[in-house]
Amino acid sequence: MNLERIPNEEKLSLCRKYYLGGFAFLPFLWLVNCVWFFKEAFVKPAYTEQPQIKTYVKRSALGLLLWVTVLTTWICIFQHFRAQWGEVADYISFTIPLGTP
Repeated sequence: MNLERIPNEEKLSLCRKYYLGGFAFLPFLWLVNCVWFFKEAFVKPAYTEQPQIKTYVKRSALGLLLWVTVLTTWICIFQHFRAQWGEVADYISFTIPLGTP
């Protein structure tokens, strides 16, 4: 999508939709929001909707960072303690590794 062709009001609406969509456990939308609207928020000359877009981009980046931190922490903990958790870890595993822990 070329953001150059879209009016500023629609850019704000689209940015807001991606920001709110990220709360539906879709942090990928926050990444897309940050990448697509970074130039609009921080590089382009000032226009009326820019402060709101800038807020959505910053919040999307913060939400994405939080998601990445939580997910990375969970993956590290699960990988480290999987063998000790026994059956519980097997129940929440997508695949059960073969062999000894």
